[in-house]
Amino acid sequence: MQSEMNLASTLLPADMRVLERGWLSSNNIVCLGDEPCVIDTGHTKHAGETVTLLRDVLGDQALVTIAHTHLHSDHCGGTGALQAAWPDASTWVPLPSLSHVQTWDQDALTFGGTGQRCDVFTASDALIPGNTVRLGNHHWEIHSAPGHDALAVLLFEPEHGLLISGDAMWESSVGVIFQHIEGTGSFDTYADTLALIEKLSPRVVIPGHGAPFARDDGAIDAAFASARKRIEYFKDNPAQHAAHAAKVMIKYQMMDFETLPRAEFDVWLNSMPLLAVLHQQHRPDVPWNDWLESVLEPMFSKGVLRRNATHVMNGD
Repeated sequence: MQSEMNLASTLLPADMRVLERGWLSSNNIVCLGDEPCVIDTGHTKHAGETVTLLRDVLGDQALVTIAHTHLHSDHCGGTGALQAAWPDASTWVPLPSLSHVQTWDQDALTFGGTGQRCDVFTASDALIPGNTVRLGNHHWEIHSAPGHDALAVLLFEPEHGLLISGDAMWESSVGVIFQHIEGTGSFDTYADTLALIEKLSPRVVIPGHGAPFARDDGAIDAAFASARKRIEYFKDNPAQHAAHAAKVMIKYQMMDFETLPRAEFDVWLNSMPLLAVLHQQHRPDVPWNDWLESVLEPMFSKGVLRRNATHVMNGD
């Protein structure tokens, strides 16, 4: 659905639309003009809806370009459906991800490790940090944005001060820092990306989730303060980040599955590599089943998940 009209929305150029989506999908940012583009395509579960929303925005125009801030499944799951609807569209992904897409390496694309699903798509063009790319009517600087995802990029349009942040910056939260879990980066890696964003000094941030937010009403400064406080907490309490990451991944999957027989739910938990990594990194002293229960019990008690004698269901 469209985001509500807040200050940030009034600062967007008339040829841009932010299709604010609910979980599981990321926002879709549409750049109109002679060569319309969409940045990030949502989750496979909502791919049909994504196509319909874009048709409504584009009218008689064809989609020319599909681009991605990063390739987590909530940001690229609709790409295959968009390619089927507009087969002549070119598809751009961050440079290190290009070969992984072309060979469809699910482990390198992180779908294997997280147990997530994503419809197959192709890509032919690379978003290279340090370069500029034209999307719609505007020229966007490409910046590396590691932390949440090692291969992610930011897109910055300096004329209007627009930043498409993907999951590198949200207004009131911080995504899982996967590089800390993978051992390819740290919480400081994410903090460095925040410092880059601060140096760019955007007037409007268009996040991967939630409404755009602006510098002029103090929302961007507040977002920096909130994110840095959260990262400092995780640095001091890495086991809390691990528990948070486990809960996020389980909730994410159950939003996709909606309901599972309890036996299938247990099989899925025991087969997700990321959960095993989190357990071994932070509580190898606790038996696996006990650790899992310590993660799951708060989710059930708070209604995040529900269960009965036969099934586990997604909750609130």
